[in-house]
Amino acid sequence: MDDPLIFGLTIAEFEDISLKVCFTALILYMLFIIGNLAKESKAGKYGTMWMFLALGLGFIGFVAKGFIQKFMGIE
Repeated sequence: MDDPLIFGLTIAEFEDISLKVCFTALILYMLFIIGNLAKESKAGKYGTMWMFLALGLGFIGFVAKGFIQKFMGIE
């Protein structure tokens, strides 16, 4: 039995593309929020750096996982 198609893609292909596109958009939106928070709190250069480092650490791991999978050929 063939997998159902969504926009000409299998469900697995659609989920893979959706995850990459939507998560990239979410990361960009979170970077905007962190930058706006740093500006409104008048954190300065050093405080802004720490805000981006501490608050952005979560999605850095997700991005690193993708690079590691590509590098090792696991994908």
